[in-house]
Amino acid sequence: MYDLVIKGGTLALEKGTLFADLAISEGRIAAIGKELEGKRVISAEGMLVLPGGIDMHTHMALPVGGTRSSDDFYSGTVAAAFGGITTIADFTVGSPHTSLKEDLVKRLEDAKSSVLDYVLHAEIVGWKRSRVEELREVFREGIRTFKFFMAYGDSGRRTRDGQLLEAFREISSVGGVALVHAEDEEIISYLEENLSKEQWESMKSLAFTRPDVCEATAVSKAALIAGYTNCRLHVVHLSSAMGLKEVQKAKEAGIKVTAETCPQYLLLTEEVYDLFEGHLFSASPSLKKSSDCSRLWEGLSNGFVDMVATDHCPFTRAQKAWKGSFKKLPYGLPGVETSRILLFSEGVKKGKIKLSDFVRITSTAPAKLLDLYPQKGTLLPGADGDVVIFDPEKEWTLSAENLHMNVDFSPFEGLRVSGKVAYTITRGEVIIERGEFTGEEGRGHFLGRLRRED
Repeated sequence: MYDLVIKGGTLALEKGTLFADLAISEGRIAAIGKELEGKRVISAEGMLVLPGGIDMHTHMALPVGGTRSSDDFYSGTVAAAFGGITTIADFTVGSPHTSLKEDLVKRLEDAKSSVLDYVLHAEIVGWKRSRVEELREVFREGIRTFKFFMAYGDSGRRTRDGQLLEAFREISSVGGVALVHAEDEEIISYLEENLSKEQWESMKSLAFTRPDVCEATAVSKAALIAGYTNCRLHVVHLSSAMGLKEVQKAKEAGIKVTAETCPQYLLLTEEVYDLFEGHLFSASPSLKKSSDCSRLWEGLSNGFVDMVATDHCPFTRAQKAWKGSFKKLPYGLPGVETSRILLFSEGVKKGKIKLSDFVRITSTAPAKLLDLYPQKGTLLPGADGDVVIFDPEKEWTLSAENLHMNVDFSPFEGLRVSGKVAYTITRGEVIIERGEFTGEEGRGHFLGRLRRED
């Protein structure tokens, strides 16, 4: 007899669906079949049974501009679980004055309260030759991915092109992946230098100073350096049709590149900056046009955009209070709880992507990129018992009041959606059950270290 059996649901797999029972024992998926028996049985009749979601890009408790993102690793991962996420990938907080190992140790301390399993990307700020051995040291600790900024020169986070070349070469040599925030610093700086006083005081200038060509130029440059160094490249938060075109060109040229987009770039446009509270939508890259949204949906369907992440970096209204300029705002939006719901309701239900695409872009593809597959991202026997039971017909309205992220607004406030998580199960343990959190603080594992031991 199995520990847990999920009966009567429709299993959503990478290549289709299957009406069957699913059994979990000792924290892992043990069997798929008919008439399975378990110590506990959950009925999934009329429901979808999904592999747990993997959010490739979150920022819990991130220090930004004198404040800190409003979700810590506890509140943020509880919210994620309500949205059907069972694994997150967050970042160390890089500094030119600390080593990558010091950054890792500090961030692991921050993450101890996580209720979900997690991976950490190493954020690299201030590349120098000594980073070569630092990079190898944290790789031995289970870090596989390394994040670079091609913008934010005014805060010292930008990595110059020659430094990227050297860093990518080293990452390639150990078999890691380079992540890039792809916006061209020269374009941003020039456009900002020529703003009028009125433009500095307008939220719309965020979009004006970070146009689609800014992203496309940076993506093209990063891809060329990745191809030259034979380094695996991942482009975070892709926001534009022009940027996607450069990703597609790189893929077709045989460069090892993947890309993620985010729900805000699929569903929101720069028109929100005209709203009374348009400053609440501050984030970079900036929001683009409806035509960019359409092309990104197409990219998810045809595979040129590999996955969806959230760039979850929430701030309250007070933290985002208008201070006279778009440059004086903390950038980031909440999204870890709503991502899969939005993708299902606005994507699968409306025919923009298939259910198999949904599984690929929210589970399988990020698991493979993070070197977690088939431990994560699948319902195959032997995988971790990370399973979501999802009611595809449940209709409800998104609002900060009925969500669990530690923020007092939602970018999708008032949107009517179809689909809601009924149960979230991680490593065989039910932690979300019919709208209640039943897990324990600190139950999450750092997967990098566990992966190294495996």
